[in-house]
Amino acid sequence: YGDHRDLHLSIRRQRQMCIRDRYNQAVIAGDYMFISGQIALNPKNGKLITDDINRETTQVMENLKAILSESSLTFDNVVKTTIFLSSMDNFSSVNEIYGSYLDKDNAPARETVEVSKLPAGVNVEISMIAIL
Repeated sequence: YGDHRDLHLSIRRQRQMCIRDRYNQAVIAGDYMFISGQIALNPKNGKLITDDINRETTQVMENLKAILSESSLTFDNVVKTTIFLSSMDNFSSVNEIYGSYLDKDNAPARETVEVSKLPAGVNVEISMIAIL
């Protein structure tokens, strides 16, 4: 299944401490990078942002951007996104910030779903698939 790499290790370690999970930040298989769901964990201080949906979403997108950049990719390489929300009441805010990181003419396929609970009590989690 291709070249498996640990990407952006500092974020991965901090997230593992937070939710006690074992996983790869991203896996490269063939011509695709599969990025695990990211939450608003600040890699500089290890703290979660959950008090403001705008700040939380921005941190999630910055975490995704950092993972992509580890393989010299950008959001233009993203072909599929899944957004998990704790409440659809946050959809407009999340959508606006998410959209600000993407070229609207090259936006990936996407679904957004409300779930009953997310890890560590976060309000938004986003996963992506990018083409190399």
